[in-house]
Order: sequence, then structure tokens, then C-alpha cells
Amino acid sequence: MASKDIDPRHDTAPERVAQDPWSGLRRYTAARLALGRSGASLPTREVLGFGLAHAQARDAVHLPLDLAALAKGLTERGLASVTVASQATDRAAYLLRPDLGRRLDPADAKRLAERQDAPFELLLVIADGLSSMAIERHALPLVDAICASQPEGWRPGPVVLARQARVALGDEIGAALRAPMVAVLVGERPGLSAPDSLGIYLTLGPRPGCMDAERNCISNVRPAGLAYPAAARKLWWLCQAGRQLGQTGVALKDNSDAAPLADPGTPDALTEPDA
Repeated sequence: MASKDIDPRHDTAPERVAQDPWSGLRRYTAARLALGRSGASLPTREVLGFGLAHAQARDAVHLPLDLAALAKGLTERGLASVTVASQATDRAAYLLRPDLGRRLDPADAKRLAERQDAPFELLLVIADGLSSMAIERHALPLVDAICASQPEGWRPGPVVLARQARVALGDEIGAALRAPMVAVLVGERPGLSAPDSLGIYLTLGPRPGCMDAERNCISNVRPAGLAYPAAARKLWWLCQAGRQLGQTGVALKDNSDAAPLADPGTPDALTEPDA
């Protein structure tokens, strides 16, 4: 085609976007809905935004977690920490062999079993999971919120920092340290609207072979999702309720909104809602 056949208006005309009738809903969510149309395609702005979100999700998975910085942050808060690794030796093995991410490195298992930590009630494990970005951004502020709302009588154990770790790695860690209860703070699988969501998985009596049905999950912890103080209150409610019930998981229903946690400093007891 000769250049004289090209209508210059096609190069300079602004993109005409047909608005979706549901576009008003977009102010309530970051989900990609009611994107509009430009001819037979998506608007250029949305195509570019999708590419950026996809790149951020990939970065969230592959960004190495700076465990030294996390350990330093915990020390500054007066919290002891110990670093361990799963049997997945690198990120590629972690992604291709999920089973290795659930098993503790034998040397670290032996090292944990030899520790003589004072009795404690709750063990926090911070695991990179599928979004080290989530842990980097939210783990320490969440730990602050957990400590600030800690009920009386609940002593924390050393915080365990786990590399190339999946949720079930907390079972082996908890068993090695003889923890009555473990809460695994883990980076969730990144989405295209939220690459930095952090999840908390609570298990009573952690041990190798625990089923996922034995855990309670608090999901989407981040400023744009479930705020740190709200997540911490929910965690402590589940801890107390789980201990009273003697179970976590499907048998433990989250009624924390109906029966809020007693004020910090109050002995272990749940506030029952008015009849």
C-alpha cells in the first residue's frame, strides 16, 4: 500500500471507547470488569494495564525474599527468630515440585528439634510462599498488629523464617519445636489485581501429615484488603476459640465478627454475643 493511501486521521485520531453499562461498579473493586470496547477489541489502556499486572504477578513469584532484612526487623522489635529452608533448593524446584516445599530440610529439622525454647502457646512462621512481595510488604506490620493485640497468657515462640516454603511446611516446623499451635504467614498466589496478598493459616497441634481441612485461613491481608489490625484480631479470636474447641479447620467457624476478641490484657476468654 502506498503511503498516499493511508488516511493520516487513522494515526492521530483518539481511541473511541464504548463504555460498558456496568462501568460504575469499577469504583467498588480492583477486579477487571466492565472494561469497555474499542471496536472489536479491548481499549489500549486496558491491554497495557493487563500486561503490567501480569509482569507484577511474575515479579511477585520470583522476587527473592530478603530474610536477613526480616530477621533484622524482628530483632528491632525484640523478637527472636530462626531461619530455615524447605527441601526445594531453588525457585525452579519450588515451582515444579510442590511436595519439596512442604518438607523441611533435614539439617534444619534436626537443628529445630535440638532447641530448648521455653514453653509457648503460638508459633509464628513467616514463609515466602508464592508471593515474596507480599511478605516483604506486609509481614512486619502484621507482626506488629499481632503483638499489639496479644491476649494475656499467650506466649509467642521464636518467629521462624522459612525459604521456599508452602503452607504445610509449618506442620513440620511446629512439630519440631513442639508448638501447640502454629500460624503460617505466607505469600498467596498473586492475582492480576493483587500481587501482594498475604494469607494466615492456623493449625492446632501441627504435625507432618496434617490435612488442609485442619486449618483455618485468613486471606487477603494487605492495606487494600483485610487491614493488619483486623487480621490480627481475627487470628487471636481463632486461636482462643480453637483452643477451647480443641480443633481448628472445618470444625471451627469464624464468628469473630459476632463475638469479638476480649480486650488485650484480658485472660483467655471469648466475649459471647448478646442472646
